Amino acid sequence: MAEKGEQEFRPVNQILGSQPSLGPLPADQIFPWIVIALTSYFIVNGIFGGLFPDDFQRWLWTILIAGWGIATWWILTGGRSWRFLSKFIGVPTWTRGFARYQSLLEVNHEAKNRKKKHRHRRSRRKINTI
Repeated sequence: MAEKGEQEFRPVNQILGSQPSLGPLPADQIFPWIVIALTSYFIVNGIFGGLFPDDFQRWLWTILIAGWGIATWWILTGGRSWRFLSKFIGVPTWTRGFARYQSLLEVNHEAKNRKKKHRHRRSRRKINTI
Protein backbone atom coordinates (compact mmCIF):
# COMPACT_ATOMS: atom_id res chain seq x y z
CA MET A 1 0.00 0.00 0.00
CA ALA A 2 2.78 2.42 0.80
CA GLU A 3 4.26 1.85 -2.63
CA LYS A 4 0.96 2.70 -4.33
CA GLY A 5 0.72 6.01 -2.42
CA GLU A 6 4.20 6.98 -3.55
CA GLN A 7 3.43 6.16 -7.16
CA GLU A 8 0.34 8.41 -7.25
CA PHE A 9 2.38 11.57 -6.84
CA ARG A 10 4.81 12.66 -9.52
CA PRO A 11 7.59 15.19 -9.10
CA VAL A 12 6.78 18.51 -10.76
CA ASN A 13 9.22 21.13 -11.97
CA GLN A 14 8.84 24.21 -9.74
CA ILE A 15 9.62 26.60 -12.61
CA LEU A 16 6.58 25.55 -14.66
CA GLY A 17 3.96 28.31 -14.72
CA SER A 18 6.22 30.94 -13.15
CA GLN A 19 6.97 34.32 -14.70
CA PRO A 20 10.39 34.76 -16.35
CA SER A 21 12.73 37.15 -14.57
CA LEU A 22 16.23 38.53 -14.67
CA GLY A 23 17.18 38.27 -11.04
CA PRO A 24 14.62 40.20 -8.99
CA LEU A 25 13.33 42.10 -12.05
CA PRO A 26 10.37 40.67 -13.99
CA ALA A 27 11.30 40.17 -17.64
CA ASP A 28 8.10 41.68 -19.05
CA GLN A 29 8.81 44.98 -17.26
CA ILE A 30 12.33 45.60 -18.57
CA PHE A 31 11.43 47.08 -21.98
CA PRO A 32 8.84 49.56 -20.60
CA TRP A 33 11.29 50.58 -17.87
CA ILE A 34 13.98 51.31 -20.48
CA VAL A 35 11.51 53.43 -22.45
CA ILE A 36 10.49 55.32 -19.27
CA ALA A 37 14.14 55.91 -18.28
CA LEU A 38 15.09 57.18 -21.75
CA THR A 39 12.04 59.42 -21.90
CA SER A 40 12.84 60.96 -18.52
CA TYR A 41 16.45 61.49 -19.62
CA PHE A 42 15.37 63.29 -22.80
CA ILE A 43 12.81 65.39 -20.93
CA VAL A 44 15.21 66.53 -18.21
CA ASN A 45 18.38 66.92 -20.30
CA GLY A 46 16.81 67.90 -23.61
CA ILE A 47 13.86 70.12 -22.76
CA PHE A 48 14.70 71.41 -19.27
CA GLY A 49 18.50 71.00 -19.45
CA GLY A 50 19.18 74.73 -19.41
CA LEU A 51 17.34 75.26 -16.11
CA PHE A 52 19.82 73.27 -14.02
CA PRO A 53 23.18 74.85 -13.16
CA ASP A 54 25.15 71.59 -12.78
CA ASP A 55 25.10 67.96 -13.89
CA PHE A 56 24.27 66.63 -10.43
CA GLN A 57 20.84 68.29 -10.44
CA ARG A 58 20.12 67.05 -13.96
CA TRP A 59 20.91 63.45 -13.03
CA LEU A 60 19.07 63.74 -9.74
CA TRP A 61 15.87 64.87 -11.51
CA THR A 62 16.35 62.26 -14.23
CA ILE A 63 16.59 59.49 -11.63
CA LEU A 64 13.64 60.85 -9.63
CA ILE A 65 11.35 61.12 -12.67
CA ALA A 66 12.46 57.74 -14.03
CA GLY A 67 11.92 56.14 -10.60
CA TRP A 68 8.47 57.66 -10.32
CA GLY A 69 7.52 56.46 -13.82
CA ILE A 70 8.91 52.98 -13.27
CA ALA A 71 7.15 52.63 -9.91
CA THR A 72 3.86 53.79 -11.40
CA TRP A 73 4.18 51.38 -14.32
CA TRP A 74 5.07 48.49 -12.00
CA ILE A 75 2.09 49.19 -9.73
CA LEU A 76 -0.31 49.37 -12.67
CA THR A 77 0.98 46.36 -14.58
CA GLY A 78 2.80 44.32 -11.92
CA GLY A 79 1.56 40.81 -11.15
CA ARG A 80 -1.65 40.83 -13.13
CA SER A 81 -0.99 43.15 -16.03
CA TRP A 82 -4.12 42.08 -17.89
CA ARG A 83 -6.29 43.85 -15.30
CA PHE A 84 -4.99 47.26 -16.32
CA LEU A 85 -3.86 46.75 -19.91
CA SER A 86 -7.05 44.99 -21.03
CA LYS A 87 -8.91 48.28 -20.60
CA PHE A 88 -7.20 49.62 -23.73
CA ILE A 89 -8.30 46.86 -26.08
CA GLY A 90 -11.07 48.01 -28.36
CA VAL A 91 -14.23 45.98 -27.91
CA PRO A 92 -16.46 45.65 -30.96
CA THR A 93 -19.96 47.03 -30.64
CA TRP A 94 -22.56 44.80 -32.16
CA THR A 95 -25.72 46.42 -33.41
CA ARG A 96 -28.60 45.17 -35.40
CA GLY A 97 -30.04 47.38 -38.05
CA PHE A 98 -31.41 47.44 -41.51
CA ALA A 99 -30.27 49.83 -44.21
CA ARG A 100 -32.95 51.42 -46.28
CA TYR A 101 -32.63 50.82 -49.99
CA GLN A 102 -32.01 53.96 -51.97
CA SER A 103 -31.60 53.78 -55.70
CA LEU A 104 -28.74 55.76 -57.18
CA LEU A 105 -30.56 56.31 -60.46
CA GLU A 106 -33.97 57.37 -59.21
CA VAL A 107 -34.24 59.27 -56.00
CA ASN A 108 -38.04 59.09 -55.78
CA HIS A 109 -38.24 55.38 -56.46
CA GLU A 110 -40.31 54.64 -53.37
CA ALA A 111 -42.74 57.49 -54.06
CA LYS A 112 -43.39 56.19 -57.57
CA ASN A 113 -44.08 52.71 -56.27
CA ARG A 114 -46.51 54.05 -53.72
CA LYS A 115 -48.50 55.86 -56.41
CA LYS A 116 -48.81 52.70 -58.48
CA LYS A 117 -50.20 50.64 -55.67
CA HIS A 118 -53.93 50.94 -55.24
CA ARG A 119 -55.42 50.04 -51.98
CA HIS A 120 -58.94 48.71 -52.19
CA ARG A 121 -61.13 48.53 -49.21
CA ARG A 122 -62.54 45.22 -48.55
CA SER A 123 -66.23 45.30 -48.29
CA ARG A 124 -67.70 43.06 -45.71
CA ARG A 125 -70.47 40.95 -47.03
CA LYS A 126 -73.34 40.48 -44.76
CA ILE A 127 -74.20 36.93 -44.17
CA ASN A 128 -77.86 36.22 -43.86
CA THR A 129 -78.53 34.35 -40.74
CA ILE A 130 -81.83 32.96 -39.71
